[in-house]
Amino acid sequence: MTSEDTVQIRPWDVVDHFETEEDMIAYLDAAFEDGDPILIAAALGDVARAKGMSQIARDAGVGRESLYKSLSTSGNPEFSTVLKVMDALGLRLHVGPAHQ
Repeated sequence: MTSEDTVQIRPWDVVDHFETEEDMIAYLDAAFEDGDPILIAAALGDVARAKGMSQIARDAGVGRESLYKSLSTSGNPEFSTVLKVMDALGLRLHVGPAHQ
């Protein structure tokens, strides 16, 4: 194998694939529909990273490092943090019937 044959491999990151605001909203909607709190927190973290974690943390009134931890797969954010992040992202939660 020559140096011309080498392949660059990097981890897949959903943030690299968000093209529009609607992409991010659909991603979050799917996470909320799944209902797994860990997935929801991680999805919020992905969208916050796409928008700029530092700015989202400032807008939410939360420390950047604290927000990274809370919105990771090992985090467990308080509901108030979730609402602050949603507000900082310019989003809000909607309630609808669980089964149609």
